[in-house]
Amino acid sequence: MSLLKFLTSRVFFKQLGLAILAIVVFSFLMLKWLKISTNHGQFIEVPELKGKTLDVVQIELEDKDLKMVVQDSSNYNPNYPSFSVIEQLPPSGSLVKENRKIYLTLNPSGYRKVAVPQIIRRTIRQARPTLEALGFEVGAITYADDIGKDEVLAMRHKGQRITPGTMLPKTSKIDLVLGNGKRSGN
Repeated sequence: MSLLKFLTSRVFFKQLGLAILAIVVFSFLMLKWLKISTNHGQFIEVPELKGKTLDVVQIELEDKDLKMVVQDSSNYNPNYPSFSVIEQLPPSGSLVKENRKIYLTLNPSGYRKVAVPQIIRRTIRQARPTLEALGFEVGAITYADDIGKDEVLAMRHKGQRITPGTMLPKTSKIDLVLGNGKRSGN
């Protein structure tokens, strides 16, 4: 039998029809199975987790068949309690599937510590922006006899003298002792 005769025969069309029917049935069954196994059309609303402690969040997410993943946190937010959620992804109100991971950023226990920069013998005009750029606040300014007018002679934190390199929490107040431009002992 030649190829052309076979392609126009009833046997070929019968086999082609059976193959198309098998593909359609297989596709239909596969789509039904996917719909059932992926819970098509079934969503869970993500709850509002900001400001809640980790224990409360864990209970809420387990009740809704959601998983939590805690991410590192480096930015302290004084408006939230320590170790509470300050950010979540996906945001609250989002519709997700069960067992979806909810990524949480926690509020650390306080501001991270930063090394005090070397500002001794620098003018207040240079020292202030250097301290503020690192997150420190310039506190009380006092003067002492020294020829360097408005030069930083010493730094203090909570009454204690500190040196460059001392680790202090961000937003700490650093008091400065400046020179008044007068020679000592005159």
